[in-house]
Amino acid sequence: MSFEKNSFKVVKKRRLQKSEFSVECNIPVEGEINKIFSVCHTVMVENVEVSTGVASYNGNIDFCILYESANGEIVTNNYTCPFTSKLEDEKLVVGDKVQVNVDVVDFSIDSATSSNVKINCLLVQRGVVISCYNVDTIDANDNDICTKKEEIYISTFIGEASEIFTNSNEVSIKEPVKKVLLCDASVSVKNVECGNNFVAVTGEVIGRLLYLTENDRYETSYISESFKEEVEIEGVTKNSVAEAEANIKRSQVKCEVVEQEKGVMVQLNIPVCLKVCAFEEKPCNVIKDIYSCREDIEVTTESFDMTKELNQDFFETKIDGTLNLGEEQPRVDKLLFVAGTNLNISNSYIQNGELFVEGVAKANVVYLNDEENSLNSVTMEVPFVVSDKTSVSCGNPEIMVNAILYDVDVIAKKGRDLYFDGKLKIHARYDCDEICAVITSASLSGETVERDCSIELIYAKSGMEAWDIAKQFKVREEVLMLQNPEMAFPLVEDTNVIIYYQKSN
Repeated sequence: MSFEKNSFKVVKKRRLQKSEFSVECNIPVEGEINKIFSVCHTVMVENVEVSTGVASYNGNIDFCILYESANGEIVTNNYTCPFTSKLEDEKLVVGDKVQVNVDVVDFSIDSATSSNVKINCLLVQRGVVISCYNVDTIDANDNDICTKKEEIYISTFIGEASEIFTNSNEVSIKEPVKKVLLCDASVSVKNVECGNNFVAVTGEVIGRLLYLTENDRYETSYISESFKEEVEIEGVTKNSVAEAEANIKRSQVKCEVVEQEKGVMVQLNIPVCLKVCAFEEKPCNVIKDIYSCREDIEVTTESFDMTKELNQDFFETKIDGTLNLGEEQPRVDKLLFVAGTNLNISNSYIQNGELFVEGVAKANVVYLNDEENSLNSVTMEVPFVVSDKTSVSCGNPEIMVNAILYDVDVIAKKGRDLYFDGKLKIHARYDCDEICAVITSASLSGETVERDCSIELIYAKSGMEAWDIAKQFKVREEVLMLQNPEMAFPLVEDTNVIIYYQKSN
């Protein structure tokens, strides 16, 4: 009599403890700076390497600085600041896959000279570990061993892939343009679907232009372009589940202005980086219960947890806010433009069937003061809490939220009251952990005492299955059913069950 050892592989996701760190960026500029109006920033993680206990990575902070030069000209400076960091966790091992997300929590401009702008950034780093590990189980190949099997669904990791594509679109402006001051972009994922050996990701790229016309008017134009990209991952099927993350490589956004008979045509080329991970739930037969008709068996049952991929949500909403300028600040005589926007998500949770997302939106508002004949800038901070219905049913899911802010409008009233209005596109992904248990080992602990009777009457309680009775009295389930053909299981009432034993000399 022997037991065969088997195993199957499952995937588990867990979050690393988030932490903060600082990066000093020295951004080269040409000429004297009179006043800095806005600083926009995005962070992108490039490469992650996992060793024992450490996930090391490098990334870039892409800056867009809008400032007034000494001669009164408005200048845009785009710069990429590279950095390196690491996440430490004693459970990390080679072979784990770590997804790293970094956001700028706050920044300060330490100095601005004729050759350099020094910016100190406070960043927060988060990590998600994707681990694959084996779960041990057994099988039996002896006629005296009775096994009860069940089909469970296990979650497995298929693979990951990344792809960079360029989203191109054109903007027609029906008047002469003196200068494009700002060219910005953001991206949002709307849906992820799996096919045969590929994952299809649909979403939207939002472009924003800030330009100065020949009549010295500041104008803003938003461009929205949908996309659908297929990323190849071998082994993916239509039954698989995938998650996708999209980022703009802001430093490589290209803006080309082509003069036309009336106005200009602005060509935008926006590189988008897609990162995709694919998972699959598949059936697996495992032994739920086991016993021997001739010997006692000692079994070891162990639990394991795995991560199951759940649905994703996408919704759009509006946010608004107000700001009253203090007496020490110049009044607003003419609002010129919104120079840049930044967004930070601070919290997300599910309550009463709704997903709640909390955060702060920031907008740099540039305006003219007639009394001083000066351009001024003020930062509006708009805290928000938005919500929408979700279909997630598990009790405590892990939530990953990505959001973009677009179509921002600010108006001024009475010279000191600013009103902010903007839109959010929110994409949320969810995982749930599921705990299961399987028999991982079994051993024989000695022969059972042979019965000294040939017939036994068993008192069985209502609700008992044939398996329960057969295991209790160490007979095969089919023997019990054959000897009691009139009985239906589970028992609907307390019943006497007869067992006939074959005596051997």
